[in-house]
Amino acid sequence: MTKEPQHNNLPDPDKVKSMFQSIAPRYDFLNRLLSGRRDVAWRRKAVAQLTWGERGRILDIATGTADVALEIARQTAETVKITGVDFSPNMLEIGQQKVRESRFSHRIELKVADAQALPFDDGTFDSTIIAFGIRNIPDRDLALREMIRVVKPGGKVVVLEFTTPQAKILKNLYHFYFLKVLPILGGVISGKKDAYEYLPDSVLKFPTQEEFKGIMSTSGLTNVTYRNLTFGIACIHTGVAPEKK
Repeated sequence: MTKEPQHNNLPDPDKVKSMFQSIAPRYDFLNRLLSGRRDVAWRRKAVAQLTWGERGRILDIATGTADVALEIARQTAETVKITGVDFSPNMLEIGQQKVRESRFSHRIELKVADAQALPFDDGTFDSTIIAFGIRNIPDRDLALREMIRVVKPGGKVVVLEFTTPQAKILKNLYHFYFLKVLPILGGVISGKKDAYEYLPDSVLKFPTQEEFKGIMSTSGLTNVTYRNLTFGIACIHTGVAPEKK
């Protein structure tokens, strides 16, 4: 099996968990501010890639404050149930409050879980999605294989992640904003400068679209494709869980 391209300084899970625990209270506000609310549209487009059956179940990994779980509920039938998991109890506490205040509380369940060891039986879900979380996982191949395991054969696996624009002018502007402006602004508002220094660093170290397409393929997914969003600032990767032989 082809190994994932090696990138230095893969995320330390304890440090990443501590970081998300600390920024949870300002996480939603900063997402909207720092992305110019494009994160809302990106999530909506990623969720639109999911598939489900009658009385289906969908898994949202790294659900955080449940934005994706709530978007899944908006886009799916009333009979579809959504499970969201995350490793940060503080993020989930905010997500639980948002779910309780929504009209979808009877359809969404949130729980603490590790993406590298999902507490679900094989073939439990129709589809699974992870948005802006895969780059924070040390063993991405394992996480992808876990996503495949818990999805029914033929089900969809969707990954939404930041990436780097390839056009030179856009790339330069993006790097200036990402490396100079975002850490200062995010740090001032959240009070956690290191968290918003980690964000651009983790994105710039993340595999390219083609590299990650290869990682998804070697994990076992079929029909792997990707679609750039907003000039390549974000990217939707999709794959299909293989049929059992």
